[in-house]
Amino acid sequence: MGRWIASCLIITGGAMPARGGDGPERPKLVVGIVVDQMRWDYLYRFQDRYTETGFKRLLREGFSCENTMVNYIPTYTAIGHATIYTGSVPSIHGIAGNDFIVQATGQSLYCTRDETARSVGTPGGDVAAGKMSPRNLKATTITDELKLATNFRARVIGVALKDRGSILPAGHAADAAYWFDGESGNWITSSWYREELPGWLEAYNRTRPAEKYLAQEWNTLYPIETYLQSTPDDNPYEEPFEGETPPRFPIKTAELAKKQGAGLVRATPYGTTMTLDVARLAIEHERLGEDGITDFLAVSLSSPDYIGHQFGPNSIKTEDAYLRLDKELGDFLSFLDERVGRGNYLLFLTADHAGAHNGQFLLDHDIPAGNWKEGEIRAALNEHLRTLFGKEKLVLSLSNYQVSFNYKQIDGSIDREALRAATIAYLRQVKGVNHVVAMSQATTAPIPALLRERIVNGYHPALSGEIQVILEPAWYSDRDLEGATHGTWNPYDSHIPLLWMGWQVPRGRSNEEVYMTDIAPTVAALLRVQMPNGCIGKPIIDLLKGEEREREK
Repeated sequence: MGRWIASCLIITGGAMPARGGDGPERPKLVVGIVVDQMRWDYLYRFQDRYTETGFKRLLREGFSCENTMVNYIPTYTAIGHATIYTGSVPSIHGIAGNDFIVQATGQSLYCTRDETARSVGTPGGDVAAGKMSPRNLKATTITDELKLATNFRARVIGVALKDRGSILPAGHAADAAYWFDGESGNWITSSWYREELPGWLEAYNRTRPAEKYLAQEWNTLYPIETYLQSTPDDNPYEEPFEGETPPRFPIKTAELAKKQGAGLVRATPYGTTMTLDVARLAIEHERLGEDGITDFLAVSLSSPDYIGHQFGPNSIKTEDAYLRLDKELGDFLSFLDERVGRGNYLLFLTADHAGAHNGQFLLDHDIPAGNWKEGEIRAALNEHLRTLFGKEKLVLSLSNYQVSFNYKQIDGSIDREALRAATIAYLRQVKGVNHVVAMSQATTAPIPALLRERIVNGYHPALSGEIQVILEPAWYSDRDLEGATHGTWNPYDSHIPLLWMGWQVPRGRSNEEVYMTDIAPTVAALLRVQMPNGCIGKPIIDLLKGEEREREK
């Protein structure tokens, strides 16, 4: 498999058909790259320092959808990956968060958790890291549809550090999905896909790649004084690594790994390097793009998300990570050119969500921001409801900015409408809250139409809370003074890059508003396959008009 960035599909020019005769022309390989937590403006914030072979090549040779938005809330990793590949939204595809509350039972469910699956590739063979599958995803993916369109002859593989970044894009019918287990330091899978790791991946694991990369330490790629787009390295806005104070370059990753283990690699640029290692190996050993049937490699680059959470958008660590990512991307594109052939692969690059600035950083620059302390607010709300209704802990959770009630406590003895009304009235008085909306009334709520649509798109009755909380801009749930996060409707969380390059893709860019849900149907249109079965998106016409012109030449 190849190295991929979590937020873009890229398609290369030229047109060597994957199938001859009267069948539809298709590329030999589709590569989907999602860069986890990549803001759209990173394309330009660091552009003057990017190489000519990475992001600049995609912008120069490909097609950029400059105004691509996430059209649901909350904006989290699992939902983003599911939405990119299904063309659907949580209300239909059922991935309502990284974790979400099953309303009927009150139990929290991790998005890809599957107790019937067994771990493959971890010592002992039965650990939580591998008990994963796409079982909770209720809609097909574009990768599933490619399988169906080719009578399952197409090969589909997913690769990411995060299980959810690999599993959800690869879909239900994938040949494999591989992810990283920080405890063992191995790349693993689950019995949903296969009973043992392929020999090439076992061989890679034996090289102890995380340890190898962490032994190199992490210093800046260029002289640190040249990182002019970032705050000074020693600042109060970044979360130190465990055992390190303050988080300054050079970062002694080899020493830190002795205490934290191989999982430390996730929060360094070496996580991207390792992911792209596995991507290349998958392409080579699984022979992707070598026969007459189009194959699909779904790659998610998770490390930018770990780095963004820990250090924030204005950190030298983040700037350095993207400069390194740019070089890695250029190398990967060159690999695809040589292995598959320039013009024979279709590639897109996008993100699962973006990310906000550190709140204290904004306040220190006289920009409004705040911290919505979810745990404290839930406790106070429950105490308030106890005085009104006489029962303890009526609110089970405020996660995902939604109110999930404790139905076992309600037990038919409390009027549900009165409980909702009291909860909404209380939350409206809490500092940092902009709107509070009952999900059942979202379509008529006196709020901007954009918010109404995103609330409805994100609401799954069986898996989402009954009430949606919308915070003021730059307010977040439980984010302290260090690092940064995401999860809201605002442009800093929902404006993502979308780059296309390669097979039948024209050069250009468009500022027409398109949505994350439009990616899968656009791929479907290019491949001449059915769009996923829960898809609500539309093909991107500006891109396809160019593709039709290319076909007519």
